[in-house]
Amino acid sequence: MLKSLSTRATLRSATVALCLMAGSVSAQDAFDPATMTDTQKEAFGAAVRAYLLENPQVIMEAVAVLEQREQEQQVATDAQLVQTHWEALSNDGYSWVGGNPEGDVTVVEFMDYRCGYCRKAHPEVEQLIESDGNIRFIVKEFPILGDASLLSSQFAIATQIVAGDEAYKQVHDALVALEGNPGKGPLTRLAETLGLDAEAILAEMDSPEVARRIAETRALAQAMQINGTPSFVFGDTMVRGYAPLAAMQQIVEEERATN
Repeated sequence: MLKSLSTRATLRSATVALCLMAGSVSAQDAFDPATMTDTQKEAFGAAVRAYLLENPQVIMEAVAVLEQREQEQQVATDAQLVQTHWEALSNDGYSWVGGNPEGDVTVVEFMDYRCGYCRKAHPEVEQLIESDGNIRFIVKEFPILGDASLLSSQFAIATQIVAGDEAYKQVHDALVALEGNPGKGPLTRLAETLGLDAEAILAEMDSPEVARRIAETRALAQAMQINGTPSFVFGDTMVRGYAPLAAMQQIVEEERATN
């Protein structure tokens, strides 16, 4: 950062000096295009171009500074979004809650069963929860990848309504690993394999309650500017996209240290 600022200061000084030599423009007005003559503007542009050609690393340094500022702004915005929507995130009254219900850190995942990165994250999230022992984990059914995604979420939510949270967790894990697109046949066989009432679950899938839960989660995601899966909330911190186990563990520890 210091090197980048120093380089930009050098660039500014150099171009001001060249503009002064190019014509009668004051140092105060050297960077105001409205006060420059065409000759001065041409000299200024040539000076900047020559400097950048001789020092191309300046461009990368400027991009790095911009990215850092944008990242800091995104973190601040995300923290505010989490705070604003915390009740809906952590206590909507219907999303499945696992891990330790009394845990000191709440982790929320917006997921889609057909999402490759959700599938990749699944065993690592499981390991995080099991190895930590003090995480309250919430799943947000957020089907965004087409009809197969929607069908999977409808089936999972219907299972929760018909057979309860334990059955939901079994179906959830099975759907994450399911190969091929789900349909009435595969979902019926899945329910029967788990000893569940397939007919009752399939009948519930198109119910107003299932539709309401999916619609409310989608509205929450939109309000939080979440448009991809997986997306996580770790306490006050939002992570947009896949994070490996070590990164998740570090975020959880940072949340504990600051709360």
